[in-house]
Amino acid sequence: MSPILVFSVISCYFLLLVGISYFTSRQSDNNTFFTANRQSPWFLVAFGMVGASLSGVTFISVPGEVGNSNWTYLQFVMGNMVGYAVIALVLIPLFYNLKLVSIYEYLKNRFGRKSYLTGASFFIVSQTIGASFRLFLAAVVLQIAFFDAFGIPFYVTVLATIILIWLYTFRGGIKTIVWTDTLQTTFLLLAVIISIFVIMNHMDLKVSEVFGVVSKSELSTIFDWNWRSDMNFYKTFLAGIFITIAMNGLDQNVMQKNLTCKNKGDAQKNIFWFSITFFFSTLLFLALGVLLYKYALDQGIPIPERSDEVYPLLALNEFGTVAGVVFLLGIVAAAFSSADSALTALTTSFCVDILDIEKKKHDQKKTRMLVHIGFTIIMFLVIIVFNAINDSSVVSAVFKVAGFTYGPLLGLFAFGLLNSRPVKDRLVPFICILSPILSFIIDLNSMDWFYGYQFGFEILLVNAAITFTGLWLLYEKKTGF
Repeated sequence: MSPILVFSVISCYFLLLVGISYFTSRQSDNNTFFTANRQSPWFLVAFGMVGASLSGVTFISVPGEVGNSNWTYLQFVMGNMVGYAVIALVLIPLFYNLKLVSIYEYLKNRFGRKSYLTGASFFIVSQTIGASFRLFLAAVVLQIAFFDAFGIPFYVTVLATIILIWLYTFRGGIKTIVWTDTLQTTFLLLAVIISIFVIMNHMDLKVSEVFGVVSKSELSTIFDWNWRSDMNFYKTFLAGIFITIAMNGLDQNVMQKNLTCKNKGDAQKNIFWFSITFFFSTLLFLALGVLLYKYALDQGIPIPERSDEVYPLLALNEFGTVAGVVFLLGIVAAAFSSADSALTALTTSFCVDILDIEKKKHDQKKTRMLVHIGFTIIMFLVIIVFNAINDSSVVSAVFKVAGFTYGPLLGLFAFGLLNSRPVKDRLVPFICILSPILSFIIDLNSMDWFYGYQFGFEILLVNAAITFTGLWLLYEKKTGF
């Protein structure tokens, strides 16, 4: 693709986002930035969340990962559906009844301030890493499609991308995100659908024949029953449930959007409809993965060593200008959709949870903007570090990291919801730091200790269980007269 064309596409798309930002951020204040004044239409939130949840990880990594692990990722998504039901029926009512801005305020009410700050801190670390990984993918594509042609280094690509995101989120915050996510979800899904049709056209396939090609392919194998495998059905399904609860229900990034709905009922409808749309969207990406590998095989095109590069390579170099432009819009939309909401959620959590901004009488808006800039810089630095050390599929890396960083959050909330036992709040941070360390050691030695067993995403459950057990041991007897 011509670099000028790439630049034109990105520029037009960015101007569209800025236009949305202008109309949604008029007369905005901190309440608008943090909660969108709780006036978002549920169906708009539901559709927009699809793009944010799919993100650049799904857009690039899931089709490419089909070549490594077939359709076994769908086992994980099946678990996701159960997790979303738990979020809708248990967590949404809890958070709405407490009228929370940050969901980690629950931990302060249940355990104390130390637990509250610990939960918020784990979210900030987890979200910074996860969002940076996702944005890294988009930056790689932009580097290949545009910046390499002019000899511009990768760090400049990352800096330009993240500044663009900051520019259209710094005023309207979550209110702007709800609307821009809707636009970005549309482009993301449109990109995968058009990519499938382009492959059909190149391979002279009819719609009915595509179903046959996908279903008969060895790459479409869904279930893995090998108990030693890290993609075994039972552990992948369970991991899907609890990672969804942890990474969505206990994640300020996702729940902040749900809490912008007018009431609890709208938020629950949002979750259920979003989960259904998400499931079928994932099926599209997996089908695209099968078609990508079949196309490359039929055309004699060498498969890149890194599976994350399969889709970008074919879309930008083999499918023609229209498909290349649509792919570019899709990856930019996916990256912006996940990174912009992450940046907003990080700013919200730090301002509300760490700085307690609502108690500041002056300069609240200035403080929020400085925090917003600070997290923009931090995400830039994390992406640069990740680029230097990355050597595996990003889709695996993101969830592996999440298993260690979201585990304490899952343990904290599970303990708080399942019993009323008081704990020694001052010692909770030590338990939450110790849990990921022990989980990492167990994961590292699992094959030797457990007869060849390999942990996959379910390491999250081990981590949460260690946290839960530690909290149980921190029982604090109440004294009174």
